Amino acid sequence: MASNGSEPPPALATTTASALKVAVVGPVGVGKTTLVTSVSEIKPLTTEEYMSSDADRAQARGVDKHSTTVAMDFGRISLSDRLVLYLFGTPGQERFWFLWDGLVTGALGAVVLVDVRRLAESFDVLERLEKRGVAFMVAVNRFPDAPVHPLPELRAALDLPGAVPIVYCDARDRDSCREVLLTLARYLLVLAEPEPEPEPEPEPEPEREAEPEAAV
Repeated sequence: MASNGSEPPPALATTTASALKVAVVGPVGVGKTTLVTSVSEIKPLTTEEYMSSDADRAQARGVDKHSTTVAMDFGRISLSDRLVLYLFGTPGQERFWFLWDGLVTGALGAVVLVDVRRLAESFDVLERLEKRGVAFMVAVNRFPDAPVHPLPELRAALDLPGAVPIVYCDARDRDSCREVLLTLARYLLVLAEPEPEPEPEPEPEPEREAEPEAAV
């Protein structure tokens, strides 16, 4: 569980053998900070600041949000005694997107959080990941007043390849967020499997020479 501030954060297991970096990305107001805070087993590092500029408030129009991430969110979750994930939440405001390169570089994969009421705002995020060659999955955050659409319809609306996972989640719920990360981990394991080598084509049988006809 996340630290409540009065207890020291849980120490990293001495048996930990691998640490993986995962980016949590998406437009402003989709729940990136909430997801990292919900699932992190340590008190997360957040960089939320009040939106003071007209440009920031205009970009967040339609979102019940008065602060925004200006650098990153950071959290940690142990998936097993040997595997730990470090979560890096990226800023949603476009003017902070220059920080993306540092936060996404080295990430094994990314979780793209989306809001069904503002799907179009996610297209730039998906395009940036595709250009960088970062594997990703899509998590649809369930907002209380958001409509529920079948996942195949959302996949088509976002023009996602068939192999890319897309799931619903509640960024406020730790178990739901953990399941999102496990889904990403399973997808990354599939991508890491080597493609089977094609079977060699059988060599054609040599043509048999015609036997000479017997003399009469």
